[in-house]
Amino acid sequence: MELLWHDAALAVCVKPPGWLAQEGSGPSVPAALRAALGGEVYVIHRLDRPVGGVMVCARTAEAAAFLSAAVRDGRLEKTYLAVLKGAPASPSGRLEDLLYHDSRRNKTYVVDRRRRGVRAAALEYETAAAAPGAVLVWVRLLTGRTHQIRAQFAARGAPLWGDGPYGGGKGPLGLWSAALSFPHPDGRILSFRRDPPDQMPWSQFC
Repeated sequence: MELLWHDAALAVCVKPPGWLAQEGSGPSVPAALRAALGGEVYVIHRLDRPVGGVMVCARTAEAAAFLSAAVRDGRLEKTYLAVLKGAPASPSGRLEDLLYHDSRRNKTYVVDRRRRGVRAAALEYETAAAAPGAVLVWVRLLTGRTHQIRAQFAARGAPLWGDGPYGGGKGPLGLWSAALSFPHPDGRILSFRRDPPDQMPWSQFC
């Protein structure tokens, strides 16, 4: 795990694909940050286990409450890179759906009406590059639903690379947390970015 920056309130790191964003069985971001920095670690936002990239964690309860409020208010901005198998209908746009997450199957579905457990989801995307059978897109999340990016693109016939449960086949998952921007409790706006590793599926676009 790469530690990008830290102070007494916050820590920003790069989560390796395959690591857990929270405590569990196997390597995890909180455990690695505690080993590197000491003290307590509070997880503010999560990345699916196969997803790598930039994460921010709090180091105090006060900072955790501040950042959690920023998440609720939409002041923590998350930008992803995604590799799609197939191309979206338009090279850029906004996707809005109703999503239902089935916790037993750990899968999210696009549905056509509101009911218990259904939540609105929105994202914006822009095509960055294309390769044979694959498209690289920037994605800005406007809401933070479980498996949101994976489900919304799959519902349009463009599943993420390597996303077997959503029709993307086998291989490393083509989703990377590329950039974060968020307020610090002291009033600053902090921004961090890290490109994905030079390996499949990202190396198709180098």
